[in-house]
Order: sequence, then C-alpha cells, then structure tokens
Amino acid sequence: MVCGSTQGIGFETAKLMAQRGAKVTLVARNEEKLKAALLDLEIHEGMQHDYLVADFSNPESLRSIVSDYIVAGNKPHILVNNTGGPKGGPIIDADISEFTNTFNQHLICNHILVQALYKGMADQNYGRVINIISTSVKQPLNGLGVSNTIRGAVANWSKTLANELGHLNITVNNVLPGATNTSRLNDIANAKSSKTNQGVDEIFADMAKQSPMQRIAEPREVAEAIAFLASPRASYINGINVPVDGGRTKSL
Repeated sequence: MVCGSTQGIGFETAKLMAQRGAKVTLVARNEEKLKAALLDLEIHEGMQHDYLVADFSNPESLRSIVSDYIVAGNKPHILVNNTGGPKGGPIIDADISEFTNTFNQHLICNHILVQALYKGMADQNYGRVINIISTSVKQPLNGLGVSNTIRGAVANWSKTLANELGHLNITVNNVLPGATNTSRLNDIANAKSSKTNQGVDEIFADMAKQSPMQRIAEPREVAEAIAFLASPRASYINGINVPVDGGRTKSL
C-alpha cells in the first residue's frame, strides 16, 4: 500500500514496487489521477493492482475505507506512509489550525493505517512500515516551521512502533528526502520567489548548492531507498532514519 501515489515520490515508489513483483494498492484523494497512475504500473502474472480513494484531511473517513478494505480480505504486508507537507512559513506566524490539520494528515492517518494493517502483517510473519518524512527531523529547515514540528512527532512515533512491533517481524523505518524534484518543491520555490523576488531557477540552484552532490534528487532515487527497506534484504534494519539528501544534512 503506497500513499500519496499519484505523483512524485509516492508514484515512483509504486512503479518500482510493481516492477519488482509487488501487488500495489495506490492511495490518494483524486480518483482520476489514481486511475491514470494505475495504468503505469507493470503487471506480473497473476497480479492485479488496485486503489483506494481517501482524503487524509478526514481521518475517520480513512479509517472506514481501510476497514472495509481489510474486511474484504486484503492483507498488504508493506505500508508506505507518504503525505504532502503543509505550506511553508515561519513557525511564529502559524495558525493553530495548521498544526492540528497537519498532525491529523500525517501522524493520525499514519497511525490509523498501521493499526488496520499490522495484524495482517503479523499473520504473514512479514511487515514493513516505511514513513516518508523529511531531513528536518535531524536538522530543522528554515521557513518550514509546522512541517518541522509534525515531522519530528512522526519520527518519534515511528521509533516507538519499531520497538513495539519488532518481535512480530515488522520493521518500521523512516526515509528522509532532501530537496527532491517534486510538485511540493516547486510550490515551496514559487512561494519563496513571490516573497523575495528571486527567480525560481535561482532558488533551485541555491538548493542544489546545499548538497555535496550539487544537485536536487529525482523521485526515483528516493523510491530506491524505500524499495530496499521494503525488501527481505533489509530484514534487520529497524527503527532508523535514512536521509536521502546527497549528504546535505550536517549531522550523522
């Protein structure tokens, strides 16, 4: 099950999982985009991919949708939690609703999904929960105050789950993308451009310079890390944060 799977990192992850033989359930709020994404997934013999229409701004609706999915006999053993981040801006200017809405969309919805799926993972003696968050859990990013706060909460929730579920052969890890060529990064660059009069291309160039690789990541590069953590090869990797940022984060 791959959330936020109609674009960016989520979409590339879904495609990669399908290429490697997984049956994929896409999750996003736009059904037309889900149908289009489904057509791009490679199909192996006996596989039939599907999708769920769910809006993460409505946690109780998500709970109902996933419950019906489980009752229908579905037991995914890999969950990729991936949700778009909130708007940028200084934390001192953030409205309380920005925190509560983002907390619901990220931590609460992640938790609903894990609660719904972990028993099926345990039954199969194989489970992977992979949360796509941000390098801000290691090094807060300027101008992303609400995101920094909620991503940190998700990281600690994840580590706690890893401690609790490891005996069921379920691993829980976080992937921390750096600047990645997604619509989210474009939105951030455009918002910064409107406030600073810097050109978007100049902003992207500045972002690239912050990495020792001197470039921005492509979504597929992040997806490769996710696919590895989902595989049997990562069987003893549990409870960690994996930056995929070209070395930008200054902490170990």
